[in-house]
Amino acid sequence: MIGSNVVIEGISKSFGDFEVLKNVSMEIKKGEFFSLLGPSGCGKTTLLRIIAGFEHPDKGVLTLDGDDVLSLPPNKRPTNTVFQNYALFPHLTVFENVAFSPRLKGESSAQIKSKVEQYLKLVHLDGHADKKPNQLSGGMKQRVAIARALINEPRVLLLDEPLSALDAKLRQHMLIELDRIHDEIGITFIYVTHDQQEALSVSDRIAIIEQGQVLQIDTPHEIYESPATNFVAKFIGETNLYDGTILKVEKVKLHDFEGVTEYMAEVEIPELGIIKVTDADEIHAGQKVSFTVRPEKIVITKEKPAIKRDDINLIQGIVDEPIYSGFQTKFYVQTDKTIIRVIKQHANYSDEGPDIRWKDQVYLSWSAVDGYVVEVKK
Repeated sequence: MIGSNVVIEGISKSFGDFEVLKNVSMEIKKGEFFSLLGPSGCGKTTLLRIIAGFEHPDKGVLTLDGDDVLSLPPNKRPTNTVFQNYALFPHLTVFENVAFSPRLKGESSAQIKSKVEQYLKLVHLDGHADKKPNQLSGGMKQRVAIARALINEPRVLLLDEPLSALDAKLRQHMLIELDRIHDEIGITFIYVTHDQQEALSVSDRIAIIEQGQVLQIDTPHEIYESPATNFVAKFIGETNLYDGTILKVEKVKLHDFEGVTEYMAEVEIPELGIIKVTDADEIHAGQKVSFTVRPEKIVITKEKPAIKRDDINLIQGIVDEPIYSGFQTKFYVQTDKTIIRVIKQHANYSDEGPDIRWKDQVYLSWSAVDGYVVEVKK
């Protein structure tokens, strides 16, 4: 199979007075595992349904490999959809569910048998061909749905929250399976989810959508480490987010990135005091900004650390709530004016976490490169 390049330009869609999509544009590359991520009601499923042909936009352009497909019905588009509820025929066996579309096309029995066996093997269900859907687990049903979609040899596979009905452990297993299937067949996957960890785990790139607008399109690493807006910073993982004012800025050279100028700024944050932060975008004294630092970037200690670098931030606080969860402990640390979340990973046996307890006085420190200016306020 060969994937398609999908280009969406200026797509808008309203239902009555409610504008679901607002001038959405993006390019999804051939063979990419691309996720549409956002909260419920943000418009991501409507966008997927427009690509599939189940909805028609009020305006905009949709092309696959340069061909306008908006006038084509769903069965004429080189796409197939895997739904959240599987949509299997309960009275048919696994074999017959997967064979349904080739039979409609009039393919020979020999062709159908060969193709069904091929795709059941791909989804690791080759020993379950004679079972009915009610004899299968949720994960197995979803794999049948995937095989049934792939047997049509689409260039784009659309997945509408396909794992949301599964329990947490099964979701993780199915994510690995989806990633393996994608790598094996190489077509374009467009994956709709509201689960940040799912999107971060398997995507080549992610589009963050909120209230019908695309806020950021980037790799999982860039979206997590360099969120474009306050919403993205809060929606992807946990973070500490504050408003402040830039006091002064100087150019620095912290990394060997050719042609990249970095800036070290001092930001006055009412809850934290004066915080140092670096940024690749030009910023100026007097600007109002949002500042964020992820909980796992902060080092928590009972003893005051010996600071030998001028780019380290250091503040004091009292442990308000420690939450131990095996591989990590999350601390809620009360300072004079705010509560800061800190995550300490337990990489070794000696890191079990009892050294820092409730009501302990602690020191929090992090490097200027680990904080981030998210938004410049207008």
